[in-house]
Amino acid sequence: MLPVVKCVVAQSASKVALVQMRCVTEPETNLARAIDSIGDAADRGAQIICLPELFRSQYFCQREDHANFALAETIPGPSTEALSTLARERSIVIIASLFEKRAPGVYHNTAVVIDAGGEIAGKYRKMHIPDDPAFYEKFYFTPGDLGFQSWKTSRGNIGVCVCWDQWYPEAARLTALRGAEILFYPTAIGWHPREKEKYGAAQFSAWQTMQRSHAIANGCFVAAANRVGHERPAGGDGIEFWGQSFICAPSGEILARGSVSEEELVIADIDWAQVNEHRTHWPFLRDRRIDAYEGIQRRMLD
Repeated sequence: MLPVVKCVVAQSASKVALVQMRCVTEPETNLARAIDSIGDAADRGAQIICLPELFRSQYFCQREDHANFALAETIPGPSTEALSTLARERSIVIIASLFEKRAPGVYHNTAVVIDAGGEIAGKYRKMHIPDDPAFYEKFYFTPGDLGFQSWKTSRGNIGVCVCWDQWYPEAARLTALRGAEILFYPTAIGWHPREKEKYGAAQFSAWQTMQRSHAIANGCFVAAANRVGHERPAGGDGIEFWGQSFICAPSGEILARGSVSEEELVIADIDWAQVNEHRTHWPFLRDRRIDAYEGIQRRMLD
């Protein structure tokens, strides 16, 4: 049973949980542990539960290796079947990030939203694909082609982006404009161990600040589920995942945050009325100059 990091606000709030977990090399073990953690969160009253990015395996994108494509699965597939059964049994919404095999040679980093009746409400394919040292995602993932979306689930209006998407205000804005009142970011982010001492604090601060700004600018809740642990599937220094999964309010206030290194559930009660209140009192959406944004669709302006 995972320890709980919890914040309680209004009694009428919905309860959101993030599963902060370590990932091992065996996919079935990770899936079983994720299912146990989701059940634990449901026992604590959570109604919407989000898993970290690519939770079924260690973060394999640390190297370019064709053998890793064997980790992919179809959607629907074995993982969504297991999670759909759990969602239906516990009457909960589950957000799960999976390595999707769409067709031979076409793979995506995909988040699935499973509603409380067990049906797949929709899926989001990661739009922004990084290619940095130890984050060689362009080798594995085709950029998403489903656009930015929101789903009116039985537990709330949910939008999902994935990890690298969290650095792009355009992604958060378009998801919010689709109706999302909470933005989930399944994430796998951490430090290169040799850089941690010099850059680590600034890197984490930038990550959290960026997502808190999405909450403020769009008047919505934001929830980022990260993994923990030091993974070296490619040998060498590996990546030290920094955990600290968090949930923040439309004001940007942190409601709950996990530790740097421990597996735990990060839980917060959220009051949907705060979305309307924030958007009314800080009317950023009203005052947008949509007549002046034509250049946003160009990569650079001359």
